[in-house]
Amino acid sequence: MSLNLLVKMALSVDSSCFRWQGQVKDSFFQTPSESTPLLSEAKERHNYNLSQHRIVFPNNKMFHQDWAKVSKLYSGNRIHTTKYTLLNFLPRNLFEQFHRWANLYFLFLVILNWMPSIEVFHREITMLPLAIVLLIIMVKDGMEDYKKYRFDQEINSSNIQIYEKKEKDYMQRHWKDVRVGDFVQLQCNEIIPADILLLFSSDPSGVCHLETANLDGETNLKQRRVVKGFWHQEPRFEPELFQNKIVCEKPNNNLSKFKGYMEHPDQTRTGFNSESLLLRGCTIRNTEVVVGIVIYAGHETKAMLNNSGPRYKRSKIERRMNIDIFFCVGILFLMCLIGAIGHSLWKGTFSEIPLFDVPDANGSFPSVALQSFYMFLTMIILLQTLIPISLYVSIELVKLGQVFFLHNDIDLYDEEVDLSIQCRALNITEDLGQIQYIFSDKTGTLTENKMVFRRCTIMGNEFSHQENAKRLETQRELDSDDEDCTKCQYGALPGFGTMRCPGGANPLRRSQSARAHFQTHTRHRSMGRCDNAQSPVAFSSTIEKDVTPDQGLLTKVKDAALKLETLTSHRVTKPSLSTGSSITDFFLALAICNSVMVSTTTEPRQRVTIPPQMKSLGASLEKIHQLFQRLKLSSLSQSFSSTTPSDLGESLGPNPIVVDSDEQDDLSSHSCEYSTDVGYQSGSKEEVMAKQDMGAKSPSLEDVLDSVIPEPEFCYEAESPDEAALVHAARAYNFTLVSRTPEQVTVRLPQGTLLTFDLLYTLGFDSVRKRMSVIVRHPLTGEIIVYTKGADSVIMDLLEDPAQAIDPVAEKKLRKIRAKTQKHLDWYARDGLRTLCIAKKVLKEEDFQRWANFRHEAEASLENQEELLMETAQHLETHLTLLGATGIEDRLQEGVPDTIAALREAGIQIWVLTGDKQETAVNIAHSCKLLDQTDTVYTINTESQETCESILNCALEEVKRCYSAREAEQRFFGICLPYQAPSPPVEAASPDIGLVINGKTLNIIFQGHLEEKFLELTRYCHSVLCCRSTPLQKSMVVKLVRDKLKVMTLSIGDGANDVSMIQAADIGIGISGQEGMQAVMSSDFAISRFKHLKKLLLVHGHWCYSRLARMVVYYFYKNVCYVNLLFWYQFFCGFSGATMIDYWQMIFFNLFFTSLPPLIFGILDKDISDETLLALPELYKSGQKSQFYKLSTFWIAMIDAFYQSLICFFIPYWTYKDSDIGVFTFGTPINTISLTTILLHQAMEMKTWTLIHLLVLLASFLLYFVVSLLYNATCVTCNSPTNPYWIMEKQMSDPTFYLVCLLTPVAALLPRYFVLAVQGTCGNSLLLKAQKLDKLPKEKKELAIQEWRRQRERLSTARQAAPSPGNASLGHLQVPHFTEQESRDNSLKDSSSPMKRHVGDWVFNRDRSSPHPCPGHMGHNQSSPSSSARPSPDEHLLDPSGHKDFGMFRGPQTGKPTASRRGSHRRSQSALTI
Repeated sequence: MSLNLLVKMALSVDSSCFRWQGQVKDSFFQTPSESTPLLSEAKERHNYNLSQHRIVFPNNKMFHQDWAKVSKLYSGNRIHTTKYTLLNFLPRNLFEQFHRWANLYFLFLVILNWMPSIEVFHREITMLPLAIVLLIIMVKDGMEDYKKYRFDQEINSSNIQIYEKKEKDYMQRHWKDVRVGDFVQLQCNEIIPADILLLFSSDPSGVCHLETANLDGETNLKQRRVVKGFWHQEPRFEPELFQNKIVCEKPNNNLSKFKGYMEHPDQTRTGFNSESLLLRGCTIRNTEVVVGIVIYAGHETKAMLNNSGPRYKRSKIERRMNIDIFFCVGILFLMCLIGAIGHSLWKGTFSEIPLFDVPDANGSFPSVALQSFYMFLTMIILLQTLIPISLYVSIELVKLGQVFFLHNDIDLYDEEVDLSIQCRALNITEDLGQIQYIFSDKTGTLTENKMVFRRCTIMGNEFSHQENAKRLETQRELDSDDEDCTKCQYGALPGFGTMRCPGGANPLRRSQSARAHFQTHTRHRSMGRCDNAQSPVAFSSTIEKDVTPDQGLLTKVKDAALKLETLTSHRVTKPSLSTGSSITDFFLALAICNSVMVSTTTEPRQRVTIPPQMKSLGASLEKIHQLFQRLKLSSLSQSFSSTTPSDLGESLGPNPIVVDSDEQDDLSSHSCEYSTDVGYQSGSKEEVMAKQDMGAKSPSLEDVLDSVIPEPEFCYEAESPDEAALVHAARAYNFTLVSRTPEQVTVRLPQGTLLTFDLLYTLGFDSVRKRMSVIVRHPLTGEIIVYTKGADSVIMDLLEDPAQAIDPVAEKKLRKIRAKTQKHLDWYARDGLRTLCIAKKVLKEEDFQRWANFRHEAEASLENQEELLMETAQHLETHLTLLGATGIEDRLQEGVPDTIAALREAGIQIWVLTGDKQETAVNIAHSCKLLDQTDTVYTINTESQETCESILNCALEEVKRCYSAREAEQRFFGICLPYQAPSPPVEAASPDIGLVINGKTLNIIFQGHLEEKFLELTRYCHSVLCCRSTPLQKSMVVKLVRDKLKVMTLSIGDGANDVSMIQAADIGIGISGQEGMQAVMSSDFAISRFKHLKKLLLVHGHWCYSRLARMVVYYFYKNVCYVNLLFWYQFFCGFSGATMIDYWQMIFFNLFFTSLPPLIFGILDKDISDETLLALPELYKSGQKSQFYKLSTFWIAMIDAFYQSLICFFIPYWTYKDSDIGVFTFGTPINTISLTTILLHQAMEMKTWTLIHLLVLLASFLLYFVVSLLYNATCVTCNSPTNPYWIMEKQMSDPTFYLVCLLTPVAALLPRYFVLAVQGTCGNSLLLKAQKLDKLPKEKKELAIQEWRRQRERLSTARQAAPSPGNASLGHLQVPHFTEQESRDNSLKDSSSPMKRHVGDWVFNRDRSSPHPCPGHMGHNQSSPSSSARPSPDEHLLDPSGHKDFGMFRGPQTGKPTASRRGSHRRSQSALTI
């Protein structure tokens, strides 16, 4: 077995009992005050606190003594993932098993039976059932632990090179020999044995490449860098020359964060972070040799601390079952009490002591009260099987069977990624059939997480990329047709070539889909069905990397690139507002503002560090000059003349700073951005045709370049699909990222020129800043430039103030560019595109040096390092110059709309919790049918608690008014709420109300204790969208709904930001998508596509729940029915605790005769076929309402059990009354009748009859007779003093026995059969109708299902044709329309952008700098708008809108277009004001 596989499995097993006990103290992670200096005074200390920090001394001669002292305090690298040892296995396993109180209960009964005064059965016999159950579980636990032990041994014995002081060289040792402070040398493709600080890399740039698939499933490579100061070293690292001490944080489970510093002999410090830490379990790639020092070993490594193993959750049925067991205990107590009282009354009928009473050793007889107490305990032993001990074992076996069939469902297998469903939590399968709320992420869950560049806007000019859009539409058509195996070639498309249909692939084998994925998380990437071959590089599918450029923008890019060559270090000027320079900066930012690694197609894992073809810029310019001589000057002049006048001036003018006039800017925008009248366009048709004709006449610049310098084919390995999409887009415009090192990044320009930027700093993306920046030195001008990309909600607030511009013309242009860019961003968001803003900033040399010093101090600080680094980043990323924005499409996954529609029909309420923009989320919600165009959507965006509370009250009042005439009211949280069905999902709620809310409003709701009102409003909504949500908010929302509404919740996501939400829900589902396996490793179930959720819930969820629920009820019925036979016998034996059935027969009854049919029933029974369940999703509601197992069904089963036990006992009693038969002769027909009745009862419960069901029932019945005949024939004195010898043989020779055994079960089951017959004939439930449909022939069944769906659609249409609650009831609101004074720029013109028209909409727009006070939201004077109370600025209060068609917002009374906000990046907002 390979070491790689062993590491994966070792990192997946449970090691919680061996984890680091002294984890990081809370004081170490306390948030510091804002006055904390960059470097604390602790810098001068020499006494280290080992309780707060970890001190690592190197294992060399200089620090040998210190290393020997300190390393003893740290864990070694030997891992133990086993629970037990040979010595503690038996006691510890028994201790764990007796944590289950049912086992304690039966242990108590065993101990009672050992007391002579209350002994009922032989002592050894009483122990047998408990011993068998304990033995089965003990063997299972032992086998599992032994497998873990073997894995541990193989991993601990793996080889590694460790530096030895005596030999002064690296020697081969085992992983278990590694200690903290050791120097470890690793070769390429070796697995890292511990958490190691990187000190040396054979890469000249000091970079090591890691594959982290064992940790997070991500196949793209990660970069790790040598600690600063060790980059430039000799070819060989000398550990004896290492004289530094390492201080870092204590072991913790945060994989992405690590901080510490290295203290040099001169007391100076060098800081390091997670970029220099190699984690255990990762694999070295593309690096020949690396050397590092061990920081954490063994169970203190981050990988082992993150290992939680399979989580144990208690299902809803199990919680219900525990309550019913208490009811059974109550029934048992009552029966025992009756037995004790009956015994005392029976003893009171004797005038003198009866002969069967035996005195004690002193010759005295116990009192009647004491005898009654003894009889109470005796009855507990006699009736002990009323508590079903075998039920727990049966449930575990049934769930294993259900998981097996789940895993082998071919419909849940994804051939593209070679993954079937993974079941990580084996004990909550039945909860899949009771889900009421689904909380879903958007990106990667509803969408494919394949980012495709669609459009961009540069300096206010929008470029629509129509050809690229056509390519994507063609790709969609190909994807929709890929199931047609006859169409094996799709023709030649741009960037595609000939495609091959996957239909010719080998069919899936059952053994292939049955491979267990419980422990390993290996993910085989597939780039889609339409790719010719699977690429080993992530985010590089054909649809992602082949971008068709916009012709108008491509021409401008060529002109701007020519102009770039004229720049020199002597012409450094202040930042230009010209379009040409901004275009260049825009694409340079796309190419270099990332962490993308460059590799080649021939060797995609070999990183490119040296630019190909040309090394120096001078040589590049000479070759470019020669190439220009070969070009036709006439063609070049035509190319220049085809551009706009403004761009011509920018390209050829002598002054690089050209400020366009208004006329020039308007002309440029007219030809380049899409018109507000005709939609998205890029230039006129005549211009495009002219450019195409021109290109056909003469060779282009690229053609000449390609003929001389063939461009190599690069592969880009990015950590996120967004980064890859932007780099591919830059390359489409010939800004090609050629190479990247930690110190430099090289970009090829359209003319072939190589620009090598010095990479000074990289400020990575984080969820707090929501942006990324790179600081580079321009190779031509020498300027220090900061390129920043990030979310528009953040970047727009960091732009420089236009009012600070010296030139009024420049100020006007800045404002206009910002307004146009914001308008384009709004359009992108409404089209469902992901938006990013691109900006830059030019730094002065002294400013950069000052900032770099602060940054260095922050990196070297151990205390408050994260806060200090955040401060330095925020200090730098201010006063930015906006370059433009991009729109990236994340395509909707296949089958998502149908899946959501089916889940909504099933009564499941779906919430989308996403961090994306509100407009993007709303657009995706419409695309996937989460929202309909006829829905009334309430949008709440506010930052004021008072305003939020008023809005919630107003919305609730209006919505309640819609339902007051139709529904009764009930109390909910002390608030009046309309009565709803038992299922909380919106069966009674309006089908046409949606709610959209942002993260800031969620904070207000949680902080202002408005959760109850918020939940009450959501109960009326069929869907809720929470936008701009943080991971913490996602989990808080899930916990709020789960705990307050007491509903079953399911969370589904694909990324690390969804982990908290997945863990907070009753069921967590991870999608093994393109963001790694963090979500999968934290989930209960893992699927590869969102569409699989449909069958997982509607089919397997329904089956698992109905099977297990009915099996549990059957077990309660079976045990109560059988035990009652013994109880009725007590009335005829003086409540003495005697039995009429041999005890071995009683043991065999539950152990063999009636154990297998319930298991087969729980695994294989199908009440409704999968086709019907998928066609009629409303059948799922039976599980939401717990129809199969609830309090009423339990007590009905108990009543039925009591009735059947009465019939099974008294009919034989009356038959054999006044005869001279023995006790066992009387008990044998009763035992036979009860077995026949219980098995027939099971047969009546079965909805599916197969050969297996029939054989199991017959085998159980025949096994009883075989065992009874053999036992009675061979056992003479097995149960002294009773004698069961030849009892069954005599009974089977008596015709009365057959007559009684035939008539009694019929009488016992007749009421149940009658009730089932009446239900089947007259019942009106959906399940009964569906079961009748399944009995029809296939053709008739399909017609009946179609008619069923048509009737449902007619009812839905009739409901929608009625007056809409949203419009009818909200129409009475009187909201004044506030107007504003004219601004400096054309607000009315900007407000004419395409926006959805809202019927019955109330819009309130105001400038964010409005001078009017905003004290509240209630009360106004309609005649005087200016005197009315207004909401606070920048608050999107409430937008109840029924989306009909496109247009602009209009006021409800005036019908005039509302003025949009100016001077701000935020869009015009809507508010409901009363």
